[in-house]
Amino acid sequence: MTLPLTVGEIAAVVDGSTVGDPAVVVSAPAVLDGRQARPGGLFVAFVGDRVDGHDYSDQAGRAGAVAVLGSRPTALPTVVVADTEAALQRLAAHVVGRLRGGLTVAALTGSQGKTSTKDLLAAVLSGSAPTTATIGSLNNELGVPLTMLRADASTRYLVLELGARRVGDIAHLTDLVAPDVGVVLNVGQAHLGGFGSRAAIARAKGELVQGLAPRGTAVLNADDPRVIAMRALTDGAVLTFGRADHADVRIADLVLDRLGRPSFRLSADGTSVPVTLPLVGAHQAHNAAAAAAAGLAVGVPLVEAAAALSTATVSKWRLELRDLGGGVTLLNDSFNSNPDSARAAVDALATLDGRRRIAVLGEMLELGADSDTEHRAVGAYAAARADLVVTVGNSRPIADGAGPQAVRLADNAAAIDWLRRTVTAGDVVLIKASREAHLEEVAAALEQDHVVDRDAVRP
Repeated sequence: MTLPLTVGEIAAVVDGSTVGDPAVVVSAPAVLDGRQARPGGLFVAFVGDRVDGHDYSDQAGRAGAVAVLGSRPTALPTVVVADTEAALQRLAAHVVGRLRGGLTVAALTGSQGKTSTKDLLAAVLSGSAPTTATIGSLNNELGVPLTMLRADASTRYLVLELGARRVGDIAHLTDLVAPDVGVVLNVGQAHLGGFGSRAAIARAKGELVQGLAPRGTAVLNADDPRVIAMRALTDGAVLTFGRADHADVRIADLVLDRLGRPSFRLSADGTSVPVTLPLVGAHQAHNAAAAAAAGLAVGVPLVEAAAALSTATVSKWRLELRDLGGGVTLLNDSFNSNPDSARAAVDALATLDGRRRIAVLGEMLELGADSDTEHRAVGAYAAARADLVVTVGNSRPIADGAGPQAVRLADNAAAIDWLRRTVTAGDVVLIKASREAHLEEVAAALEQDHVVDRDAVRP
């Protein structure tokens, strides 16, 4: 937490009791992992099924933490509460509330593309004023307040990625902080098992529009019927983006270069500007348009937004394109997966020049009763666009959909062994699965075997 508060002040905010010196000042961000603590920071301790965070307070202290927020006393000055999660959220709401006079909050949600768009929006806004944004995809009931607690008196823009697994999750997050700008990217099939239907997903995403601050602006995807219908959920301003003729921020003249990077024009209010993204995939044009529209909502000119977008980078393991040794190309999209994002990744693979295009695909989780059907459909989609479809782990339906182009492998170790024996010069390899599959291990092994410069992204 970078807005200084004493341990006693924190206790008063969260209705907790203090053990230890209440005058100790917390002046650095809050963390859940004691190893990540910074001097002056707050360590938030949870009791989990396997690990009790309080047992790591000494580790947090060695890393620099000066206090703990938890459910029992520790060796550090501790704010003791009955519900640590609720206390963390209450503290975050208090801190942002104190900053709100000089702070504009932009939040975004969607079934896919949230993290990339968040990174693009942060790039657009940070060119104008100090910006604090979600790190990676810390977008849940813990990640959002941790991001809020990184804001300080110099922060002018706070960019929050909001995720949801069920109806009500986003409403709860907007109760912590009502955004001035709310971006809804799309309504897809991520977490379909938890929601039960796309209609329920749409209701969940619409909670962001309903939770906007007074005079807030909704930024909506003009190309997604379920999203554009959300304009009925607000009496405030609405900006739209997309390829539709009626979009306020319109994408036109979209082309991909030989590396799958999109170039296009963005048009708004009579201004038209060129954008060339250093990212892979045609779908990134929509993410960029969403970021530009949100920028316009807070006064960033389209020309400035386009310049920022053309040099922006996104979080790791999201369609990272790397040239490896021996002429092998890796497209690492291993951070997460759902049917829509898997198709987008396969489309990106299909645009790349190569001797063979190899799609290494793992399980997509939380799809509910439609899981097998959706996995088979992705397998068939990949088979139509790749030369080989390698399925890893519990992903039999993908192989069934891919048919004779499928290579079935039992686990990550088998996938690493197969790639080592099979991949040769000129091959392009996509790696994509849900987070729990840990296919980043497969990507790391391929990179280890073939790397020329591990930090070099293909220009």
